[in-house]
Amino acid sequence: MTNAASLSSPAARQPRPAALARWLWAVALLVVVVVGVGGVTRLTESGLSITEWRPVSGVLPPLNEADWVKEFEKYKQIPEYKEINRGMSLAGFKAIFFWEWLHRILGRVVGMAMILPLAWYAWRRAIPAGYAGRLLALTSLVGLQGALGWWMVASGLEYRTDVSHFRLAAHLLTALFLLAGLVWTARDLDALARDTSARPARLTGGGIAVIAILFVQLLLGAWVAGLNAGFVASTWPLMNDHFVPEGIDWAGGAWLALTNDPFLIHFLHRWWSWIAALALLLLARNLARRGAAREARLLVVVVAVQMLLGIWTVISGVSMWVAVAHQVAGAILVAIAAAALHRQGRAAA
Repeated sequence: MTNAASLSSPAARQPRPAALARWLWAVALLVVVVVGVGGVTRLTESGLSITEWRPVSGVLPPLNEADWVKEFEKYKQIPEYKEINRGMSLAGFKAIFFWEWLHRILGRVVGMAMILPLAWYAWRRAIPAGYAGRLLALTSLVGLQGALGWWMVASGLEYRTDVSHFRLAAHLLTALFLLAGLVWTARDLDALARDTSARPARLTGGGIAVIAILFVQLLLGAWVAGLNAGFVASTWPLMNDHFVPEGIDWAGGAWLALTNDPFLIHFLHRWWSWIAALALLLLARNLARRGAAREARLLVVVVAVQMLLGIWTVISGVSMWVAVAHQVAGAILVAIAAAALHRQGRAAA
């Protein structure tokens, strides 16, 4: 009887790396969905429709007409309504409110999907040695992501008609960093499930270089989104009949142009993509040489799809669903790249 009781107690449970890996893969998929909905929210100019951050009470949308009118009146006080959307109908407001509300709800879902299972696995003593701190850090990143989301929204409530592209970049890149961390940790746990002596993968020097190159491209992409720079040219490969576009404002100096000028940032995002693609294709070649041909082919396919979607986004005049597909493909590319770098790093572990 004593032995049976001890076996059923949490202290007697064994680590469950396979179950933990499945959990992290599921959360990674949720993050990709949130990134996609975030893209719709941005492209429909919905991000400033909710002017308060209410982590608990904000779960419920307005439930009656009086509540809708109250929310709409709050929106009417910000510059975006006064300077761009003055005269918007209540029905129009409900449409943009929906996307921002859904984006926030999904963010909360990701938070709960991290916090509750982590608490459960910790109580059941199912977390392998050395992984508790990493899982806690990933969970904390979700909270940081929510705080950065509000920080981003707050930048557009008083003096601007949109959000700061710097804050938007911080919000998006944190989400993508979280996604990469989830994938990397899930792959570590998958390896541990197959071999109890497996050690965590580690980044190589080449892997760090790939990450740095990809980071620049993702940062430029976030700035393009935040500045609506995709709209400054709808032709490819030339921008309005020029390789280097006309219209770049150098008056404030090179640094100001590099970080704020939509023509220059669009130009850089276009052509840095080839450097990023080359870095990822070299990574794919390295994987193929190590016997990971399937992962190498997948990486090549996703890189090609992402670049084609980027070109299509431009020549479509930033069609919303094409642009959203480009953003989602970017998130998937980050996940695939993280998995590929992990495969490379296992050999170095």
